[in-house]
Amino acid sequence: MKGETPIAALTAYDYPTAKFLDACSVPLLLVGDSLGMVVLGLPDTTGVTMEDMLHHTRAAARAQPRALLVADLPAGSYATPEMAVENAQRLMEAGAEAVKAEGGLAIGEPVRGMVAAGIPFLGHLGMLPQSVREEGGYKVKGRQADEAAALRDDAGALVDAGAFAIVLELVEPAVAAELTAALPVPTIGIGSGPDCDGQILVTSDLWGTSPDYIPKHVQPNAVVKSEMEKTIADWMEGLAN
Repeated sequence: MKGETPIAALTAYDYPTAKFLDACSVPLLLVGDSLGMVVLGLPDTTGVTMEDMLHHTRAAARAQPRALLVADLPAGSYATPEMAVENAQRLMEAGAEAVKAEGGLAIGEPVRGMVAAGIPFLGHLGMLPQSVREEGGYKVKGRQADEAAALRDDAGALVDAGAFAIVLELVEPAVAAELTAALPVPTIGIGSGPDCDGQILVTSDLWGTSPDYIPKHVQPNAVVKSEMEKTIADWMEGLAN
């Protein structure tokens, strides 16, 4: 699809959402560790466990989507090649068709191990939510020359290790465009400008139904939320009558 068709990707944490999005012909579904915030009520993704990811991956996989179903490796689950392979295999056994992890050069060996074990790997560069506490918040990456150079090195390392695509989160748009043009694999942006090969969003952000916070890079469809509210209000009014 790179250079031919924009790649649309959305999150799915359960059976009905995966079923619905697949019926809408979304080609890539991510069981993201963002479920920590929008499903489990955690302050960030760092508290999401392997058991959480396995549970939600199984649920989404039961929809048997035609879409490629990718599952996140949670924080701390891929510190070594052996750990990465073991946990990635668990996600694949739960129904994922590929896994995603955050980082570039620093996770080169774990990525090589997973790819060598036959596990398709989706990379993730830029703002790394699993490192949000160390970073002190969500920040755009690539505005400084050294950051842009590091992103280039990290992207090259992921391609060399066998990644089939790379998510670019909160990357300076000009740098995201440069990486998209230079890399042989697709880039999938989130808050990184319009020039990536695809875009990914948290589905409840797109619908405007995320409970606590919707990022600035999302323009939620207020109609969806208002229609849901109206449906509930109409039903409750009907009960009273």
